[in-house]
Amino acid sequence: RALLSSDVNVKHVLDLTNNIKKRALEEKLPKGMNQRDFLVKIVYDELVEFLGGEKKGIKIAKKKPFKIMLVGLFGCGKTTTAAKIGKYYSKRGYKTALVGLDVHRPAAMDQLSQLGDKAKMPVFIERQEKDPLKIWARYEKNLSGYDIVLIDTAGRDALSENLVKEIERLNKKINPDERLLVISADIGQAAEKQADQFNKSCGITGVVVTKLDGTAKGGGALSGTVVTGAPIKFVGVGEGIDDIEEFNPEGFVGRMLGMG
Repeated sequence: RALLSSDVNVKHVLDLTNNIKKRALEEKLPKGMNQRDFLVKIVYDELVEFLGGEKKGIKIAKKKPFKIMLVGLFGCGKTTTAAKIGKYYSKRGYKTALVGLDVHRPAAMDQLSQLGDKAKMPVFIERQEKDPLKIWARYEKNLSGYDIVLIDTAGRDALSENLVKEIERLNKKINPDERLLVISADIGQAAEKQADQFNKSCGITGVVVTKLDGTAKGGGALSGTVVTGAPIKFVGVGEGIDDIEEFNPEGFVGRMLGMG
C-alpha cells in the first residue's frame, strides 16, 4: 500500500510482493530470529534489490577528461544538477568544468554561468551559437586539462522528434563515459515512458532523481528507472549547490522502513 500510494507501478509492486511472499513461505527461519524480524529482513532485502541492490556510484576512469552528459525533460533540474555533481567531485580533488549545450532555453547559458561562479568552476558556453555540435567542437581541445567535464544538454519531451535526434547526434559526437538521465521526483509513473525513450536515444548509464526533499512521492521516478536497467547514481536532496548525495539503496530503504 505504501508503494502504491508513492506512485510505484502496480506491476512492479505485484512482482515485489510475490517475491516477498515466496521467500517468507519457503525459506527456513534462521536460528535466534523471530518470525517478525525475519519478515522485515526479507522486505528490506527485496526493496534494496528492487532499487538496484548495492550502491553503484560513478567510477571515474583515469582518462582525461571523463565526460558526463546529462539528459532529461524540461524543468527537471538538469542544469542545477550538472553544477551540483561538478561541485561534488571538485570537493573530492577532481578538476572539473561545465559545458553548456542547451541552445533552446534562453536563460540556460546564463544559469549555468551563475552556477559555475557559485561552485568556482570554469564554464564553457557560447550564447550566440544555435548548434550545440559547433559549441562542442569549439571547446573540445580546451577540455583536455580537466579530470571531469559535465555536459548540460537541452531539456526535451520524449515525444519531440527533433530534440531526440539532436541528443542522438550529440551522443555520437561527444561519446560520453556516463549518460545520466535526470528525473524529477514529482514526475510519477510517466517516468517509465520517458526513461525508455531516453534509453533508446542514447543508452542511459545512470539516473539522477531530483527534488526528493519535497513532498513529491518519488516512487514513480524510482521505479520508472527500473525500465532502463540503469542504476540510480545520485539524488538531489535540496536546492543548495551541495545538496546532492550518491544514492545508496541500503541506506535509503533503511530510512524508509524506519530502521536507521
